[in-house]
Amino acid sequence: MSVMTTLRSRIIAWAGRMYLARTQKKGFDLSRMSFLPESVLMPLRREGLDPVGDLAAVREQEPISKLPVPIAANVWLVTGYDEVKAVLGKANAFSSDFTNLVGKAGAGAEQNPGGLGFADPPVHTRLRRLLTPEFTMRRLGRLTPRIHEIVEERLDAMEEAGKNGDPVDIVHSFALPIPSLVICELLGVPYEDRDDFERLSAARFDLFSGANASFGAISESLSYFRDIVKKQRENPGDGLLGMIVKEHGDSVSDEELAGLADGVLTGGFETTASMLALGALVLLQDPKHFAALHDGDEVVDRYVEELLRYLTVVQVAFPRFAREDLEIGGVQIAAGDVVLCSLSGADRDGKLGPDMEQFDPSRNVPSHLAFGYGIHRCVGAELARMELRAAYPALVRRFPHMRLVAKPEDLAFRKLSIVYGIESLPVRLDG
Repeated sequence: MSVMTTLRSRIIAWAGRMYLARTQKKGFDLSRMSFLPESVLMPLRREGLDPVGDLAAVREQEPISKLPVPIAANVWLVTGYDEVKAVLGKANAFSSDFTNLVGKAGAGAEQNPGGLGFADPPVHTRLRRLLTPEFTMRRLGRLTPRIHEIVEERLDAMEEAGKNGDPVDIVHSFALPIPSLVICELLGVPYEDRDDFERLSAARFDLFSGANASFGAISESLSYFRDIVKKQRENPGDGLLGMIVKEHGDSVSDEELAGLADGVLTGGFETTASMLALGALVLLQDPKHFAALHDGDEVVDRYVEELLRYLTVVQVAFPRFAREDLEIGGVQIAAGDVVLCSLSGADRDGKLGPDMEQFDPSRNVPSHLAFGYGIHRCVGAELARMELRAAYPALVRRFPHMRLVAKPEDLAFRKLSIVYGIESLPVRLDG
């Protein structure tokens, strides 16, 4: 949950607003993100499961390259693994605070989504300390039985839907409901609100709907969580929000709680749903991997970690703003410059080993960046792993003869999205 975090479409929403604000002054009605320069959009494009070849070419030539974005500050794209870690690991040298955007390209203080992603220490430190105890393995352990129940319930529903040989869509029957239900359990909010969760989470990642739509989805989500927080104040439950209210009371504001809940939703829903669907596609395309995961519990962890690296569904990290002049990877970055880190590019860096463009669960490589790195590394990473470790083997073992209905080249992937994914994945369960 990355970032997975967590990355959120706020990056491109922000970049788009900067670009659009300048071009609109010339009289054009540019409300959609596809008007951004192609070099800016390139880190978000893929060919099937793979980042476009141009991303690898840029990484090999210039692991840190300047983007031709028409704003006053320099904007750098970082694609090398070592270079991305260097940027994300320097919290003192780079700021993530939302105030860097206020007053620029129409971004107002009221559009601050709150939460961890757009906060710097000491605010970030204090808020993360509120969340971290709820994401320890001891606390998450209470969710383990429910996660397995949710997975089995979804498999039962898939079996019922496909009992007459009809195609079943893994995205809508399996990948979306599992993290949605888990987030409901975690936060302690009503399951009947799941449809709103899915809609609001998807809307903020849809670049073709434009920056205003993304900010609108964020505002609507925050409004929803303010109501939930108010109810938790009156009658704290056993979920994450209720536990924070019980343990910290008025030391954490309603606005901060709503922002944290929104961050947990966006970091833990869409990202995990995309991983579940795309990971299933990887397994379905290779009978060897399908069989290996079907037959042995000992390979599950390796498969999950390699799928996380290979897919890296959160494609670009939150923008960083240089606080000072500094050098990264031999490139001089000036105070005020904007830095965008390509996580998908970094996780395919050939410096990590041979054939990094291929899926290979037997490989031993340094830690992947699918959950980010540094102080903004996804606080819910272990929860995401728990869901993936439960879901993948259960799926292939329940339906050992499952096969794709559509040809891989005919599948509809997202064309431009911070969180990469697939719209539909139809399968027949009986082969």
